[in-house]
Amino acid sequence: MNLKHIKKIVALNLVILMFSITAQAGVKIQQWQTSQGAEVYFVENHDLPIVDVSVNFSAGSARDSVEKSGLAGITKYMMTLGAAGMTDETIANKMADVGAILSGDFDADRAVLKLRTLSSAREQTQALDVFTKILQQPDFPEAVLNREKARIVSSLQEAATQPESIASKAFMAALYGKHPYSLDENGEVASVSSIKREDLQGFYNKFYGAKGAVIAMIGDLTHEQANKIAENIASGMPKSAEPAAIPAVDPPTKAIEQRIAHPASQSHILVGYTGIKRGDLDLFPLYVGNYILGGGGFVSRLTEEVREKRGLVYSVYSYFMPMAELGPFQIGLQTKKEQADEALKLVRETVNKFIENGVTDAELKAAKANIIGGFPMRIDSNSKILDYLAMIGFYKLPLNYLDEYNNNVAKVTTAQIKDAFKRRIKPDDFVTIVVGDPDAK
Repeated sequence: MNLKHIKKIVALNLVILMFSITAQAGVKIQQWQTSQGAEVYFVENHDLPIVDVSVNFSAGSARDSVEKSGLAGITKYMMTLGAAGMTDETIANKMADVGAILSGDFDADRAVLKLRTLSSAREQTQALDVFTKILQQPDFPEAVLNREKARIVSSLQEAATQPESIASKAFMAALYGKHPYSLDENGEVASVSSIKREDLQGFYNKFYGAKGAVIAMIGDLTHEQANKIAENIASGMPKSAEPAAIPAVDPPTKAIEQRIAHPASQSHILVGYTGIKRGDLDLFPLYVGNYILGGGGFVSRLTEEVREKRGLVYSVYSYFMPMAELGPFQIGLQTKKEQADEALKLVRETVNKFIENGVTDAELKAAKANIIGGFPMRIDSNSKILDYLAMIGFYKLPLNYLDEYNNNVAKVTTAQIKDAFKRRIKPDDFVTIVVGDPDAK
């Protein structure tokens, strides 16, 4: 990358720092559909001479099969490594030439490709041209695929030795059984090794169509300009049918516990159950309640009981991960091997007491103040708002989701938290994974 390219990227970052958006309620979201069936979510904002675009597809790892686990992730990544005859080096150079940034996200539900570019005509035109070709004409070059497969296999082999990775993989497999959410996003050594170029092309043709895609945009554009960009992006996508819904998740009906030997000095413990979907009516009571239980860091019940009072762990946490179907509710901690059973027992006692007795008025007041007080930090940049636009569109949330966020937090009551946790979280059926158990064979 030459000095000119570096200067453009530095200039883009300086613009972001100098003109960062003042976070406020009332984000005005415009929504429409392209002629090809893609959904568009747009926020017009001329404070920054920048345009942010993300294109979201229902092409996450839940679309994989056991035999081809890892295909979804490789397809999304390989799209950026060769398109319309451009090599990965050419793509990188063209983006760097105009100071544009190509990125993306990937999880069980979604595959996301993102672009950030200056809004000036030359820079925006070149960046969008490359971005559109990546979306419409991926080449999936054989040599690059073989290179990336070797890299991924090496990474998987390394992950198979790490206690955190072992625990996470075992937890999802035990919690979700035969549901596709159980599949590792990165795949398995055998499945990745078997993936061929035609597998990528077939996956792309099936899951990267305009129907069902969500195009999110924010920045220095008019509605007319945004509509033109969205139409151009959607026009050359595969004309495939909208992907079917992900299968429903069945919560565990009995406790599952796995203890896995590992030479690490500490035990890595994950405990949990199925949680909630995006847009779930119980989302805010569970979210606020979990802030008190284990999501609020040093002010949480789990930290107070397990770390502060007993000194059994350095950190302990809990969270809900809402997804298209029931995402996980997970509690995680690390402790000395000889303290694993004591720490695990205390975590279970704390959770049971929390579900049985609920939260206090003082705890709820403090949690609401912290969550509402921190909300401006959630929407203090174009990139953060872009992610919310994509989430709102992909999961079909109300357009006023951001405007009503603090109100929904403020309306939560102690009774709602107690009721939601009692109905949704069943400690007797928890999945428990202990990696680094001294007695495991």
